[in-house]
Amino acid sequence: MGGVDATGWSYAGRYNPRVNKLEAFGYIAAQAVRGEITFPTSVNAVLRLQQALDNPDCHIDEAIRLVLAEPQLAARTVAMANTAACGGSSSLPVTNVRTAVSRIGYRRLQALVASLVVRQFGNRIKDPQLRAKAEQLWEHTTHMAALAYSLARRVTGVNADTALFAGIVHEVGAFYLLARADEFPGLLDDDADNWGALCEDVVSAEVMKKLSIPPAVSEAIADMRGGWLNMPPATLLDTLLMANQYAPVPSPLDAPREPLPPHGENAIDFVFDEVTLAEILEEAAETARAMGGVALV
Repeated sequence: MGGVDATGWSYAGRYNPRVNKLEAFGYIAAQAVRGEITFPTSVNAVLRLQQALDNPDCHIDEAIRLVLAEPQLAARTVAMANTAACGGSSSLPVTNVRTAVSRIGYRRLQALVASLVVRQFGNRIKDPQLRAKAEQLWEHTTHMAALAYSLARRVTGVNADTALFAGIVHEVGAFYLLARADEFPGLLDDDADNWGALCEDVVSAEVMKKLSIPPAVSEAIADMRGGWLNMPPATLLDTLLMANQYAPVPSPLDAPREPLPPHGENAIDFVFDEVTLAEILEEAAETARAMGGVALV
């Protein structure tokens, strides 16, 4: 049976695709504003790991034990430690978690934990089309995060670990919306009026609040939609905007974007030459691979 929730949004126990999608978007957004955001059990488990690592008294032996308890995290930690961005060398690869944690440090380890949280949102999606969108969104996220890290180190000068973390969580609201869309068939199809984008912004703010994302990061993410790139780029927002521009895989929830013009025809091209850009893209591609494949677990 249908009903009306406390905010006045009407809804049905079983979603009727013919119902105005604006009503469904409003219902999801209203729930988020009230703090009614439920995470899958798997997300809650990873959040407990994140809280443990956030503890300044967490000893490295405890951190290693926690990482080893999550096989995916252990594998990605070692893979990340072997990337060029983290000082890895093919001639002397890291082969154990202890050395990997020591090399990448707690900040980057926390970013990898955040990547597990983001991926887990896609696990409960059953609809094949939505799941395909979630997998594309994850691929976009890994490229964004890796590019943000490299651009921060080599161009903008902001804290690279913060940029990596921001890139990983910048689409967490979209992942949550995709998971909720599984309950409302057709919700994200043909959204010509961009109500989905407005809903995503509201949901993103509340999900990031619940995940205790630092304000400096959440504010930069919120400013991405409609944000302008400063010249020369020097802020976290600039870093994210550039990473989004160069990410080879777009978000499936964004409007189609125009291809980048040839080097030299874009204002940003005066920040670095073609050789530097190629090096950044190559380094970021390696880092993205280390963060995990497309398939959601």
